[in-house]
Amino acid sequence: MRIGNSIVLTLACATIISASAQDASKANGIRTEVIAQNLDHPWAVAFIDSKRMLVTERSGNLRMVQAGSAPSAPITGLPKIEADGQGGLLDVITDSKFASNRTIYFCYSEEANAKTGGNGNSTALASARLSDDSKRLEQVKVLFSQQPKFNSRAHFGCRIVENTDGTLFLSLGDRFSRMQDAQTLNTHHGKIIRINKDGSIPANNPYVGKAGALPEIWSIGHRNVQGATLGPDGQLWTHEHGPQGGDEINKEQAGKNYGWPVITYGENYGGGKIGEGQTSKTGMEQPLHQWTPSIAPSGMAFLRSDKYGKAWQGNLFVGSLKFRYLARLEIKDSKVVREERLLPDIEQRIRDVREGPDGLLYVLTDEGRGQLLRLLPAQ
Repeated sequence: MRIGNSIVLTLACATIISASAQDASKANGIRTEVIAQNLDHPWAVAFIDSKRMLVTERSGNLRMVQAGSAPSAPITGLPKIEADGQGGLLDVITDSKFASNRTIYFCYSEEANAKTGGNGNSTALASARLSDDSKRLEQVKVLFSQQPKFNSRAHFGCRIVENTDGTLFLSLGDRFSRMQDAQTLNTHHGKIIRINKDGSIPANNPYVGKAGALPEIWSIGHRNVQGATLGPDGQLWTHEHGPQGGDEINKEQAGKNYGWPVITYGENYGGGKIGEGQTSKTGMEQPLHQWTPSIAPSGMAFLRSDKYGKAWQGNLFVGSLKFRYLARLEIKDSKVVREERLLPDIEQRIRDVREGPDGLLYVLTDEGRGQLLRLLPAQ
């Protein structure tokens, strides 16, 4: 079977790459290995041990994968998921104490129901216990449901990060046509929120006790954050999609305003200014880095290991959906000083990137027959 410039063996996880693609990979210091394939628009990967991973499919399935085996049958027990447009089953992470509690967290597009109230859909975050046989979810609990619900197929955000203090960060999109809400404090649209693992609100959140403000809000002024990770500095780093330019990397700080849609480096689809037509304003944060034209970023991970050499250790890796490559970003003093494009011949949309327990990078390709790839040092 041919995918892009690679010929992939369907048995086990071996990959044979055509000469041109192999040379390009080695020139970048890496080669690829297929861990799983024929996944339906996979969105996120989470490691449960050194060999096994959970992968979400946007269509609403959660599967177990490991090298040398076909993906498992769908894990049962998920709540009802509205899989439409950009929505579906999206991010998943394992709890830092997964080995003892088998807890996972996942986010998805949730249709309004009698319990949530309202109409339309929005992003929800849930916790669950993965059964001992890894075939079903138990004790499923919805920890958070974005409000207000709104009929939209776009901008769900939906990246989850466990903080060093055990709280959870969740990114929430502006739902596209509700972009003005990103500047309000009484809606969840266009926000980063922070909650405890039981769904309660941390007492030291920046808007706790402020009249008219939702206490779970951590930061405002976001468009559609689809990459989030803790940096080596212990802080939350994110990236978000800009409108026809102006994709941003930000370092999230409590109570800060990141500008959308008042300021942006992008422009309306088809041309024309957005907001005030400016790139800066007092009281609004500047991105650490921005891409114009947009690369449509998704997935984000710092590499902590030295498996690819010291030069890559501490680098930030970001997938590009639009241009179909993996960006390697060298960071100095919280600024991007150099960017290298990896996997230039992959010809697949890169949706997620994570560092595995083995210190190697794993990427998911967002295709109808998507793949989970492991990146190996060229030597």
